[in-house]
Amino acid sequence: MSAGTARDLLSNLSSGVTKVIAADTNPERLEALKKSLPDPRLETAVFDVTDRHALLALLANCDLCINGVPTFAGFQMAIFDACLEAKRPYVDYGGMGVYTVKQKAEHAKWKAAGATAVIGLGSDPGLSNIICRAVADRLDQVDRINLYWAATKIGPESPILVPPYSLSTVLAEYANSSKQFLNGKLQDVPAQAGVETINLPEPWGRTTFIHSQHSEPLTVPFSEGIAEKGIREFTWKLSLPERDHEAWVGLAKAGFGATDEPVTVKGGTVLPLDVLQAVINRNIATNGNRIPATESHEIHFAICRGVRNGNPCTVTCRVIGHPHPLYDDYADAGTSMNMSIGVQQILRNPLRAGVWAAEEYFQADAFFAELRKRHFAIEIETQTVERL
Repeated sequence: MSAGTARDLLSNLSSGVTKVIAADTNPERLEALKKSLPDPRLETAVFDVTDRHALLALLANCDLCINGVPTFAGFQMAIFDACLEAKRPYVDYGGMGVYTVKQKAEHAKWKAAGATAVIGLGSDPGLSNIICRAVADRLDQVDRINLYWAATKIGPESPILVPPYSLSTVLAEYANSSKQFLNGKLQDVPAQAGVETINLPEPWGRTTFIHSQHSEPLTVPFSEGIAEKGIREFTWKLSLPERDHEAWVGLAKAGFGATDEPVTVKGGTVLPLDVLQAVINRNIATNGNRIPATESHEIHFAICRGVRNGNPCTVTCRVIGHPHPLYDDYADAGTSMNMSIGVQQILRNPLRAGVWAAEEYFQADAFFAELRKRHFAIEIETQTVERL
């Protein structure tokens, strides 16, 4: 995802970017990025994120830090804190809510330091939060917002399991309980609960969603401009392609993702996730030629119910991504591009000190204008029932 963000930042869709520094502990990964993205503005740095001196030295040489380290790697707060010390704007892809509450609790400290952080700035979270802002802004009173994301693939069934994003993330989504905002407060909901089927346009058709661990319920119902409109319910649900969904359900049943506790195998100690990741990587490397070409389609949408001008009103916002040649070099175009758009809008405008979620920081229409340039379709539909 970070490689895709670098690609978008350096593309002709962007402007004002003079340098992108890609920093990683893996030199081979950095070389692969430079080979695939031969732009003189791209620089690389091999470093260990646990080396605080090296991290602060890198921060001193940039205008903003994008934290692309996977959430469950455990370095979120270390990078976040280093940016505060260096007074450099910080953004991350967020996602699971693991650190969201901790980061938001630092708002006053960042504001006092005159430093800026925007957490959860990708597709989900990020774009999803901005969709919620777009629907809430169109109502005088907000009763509930229900947020969804669905992906589907068109083409032959793959005999090889390929994670849609970080393996630790997708397993946590299927194995962990989640927080949902119900009856005016956050409540624990079991993993894979809230099964709901919705008829969507083709190519999705009849689509089944489940609750999953995510950060949006931890910020959106508490955000300025939404909380005071009386919101009592906010939920997040996802839907992955059916056969992939079955695989993740099975792995969650087997115990993957439920804990990071090591297991002992023939006298040796291993982490189950490390073993599964190694097996999946080997299978993809060995049998990559068996993975068929498919078309990926995704839809993000929020349904907001409330009152406008004294009448019951429902506002629905959809952002749709269909296959496009522009996306061919991206592992996850939506997440990559949304981060790039957000970073550019942060740097082009006066900084706002504090720790913010995406729905608190960005103006929805300006963000959507950039998405349309990247061939995402955006639909906003309003249905009002006039009182007699």
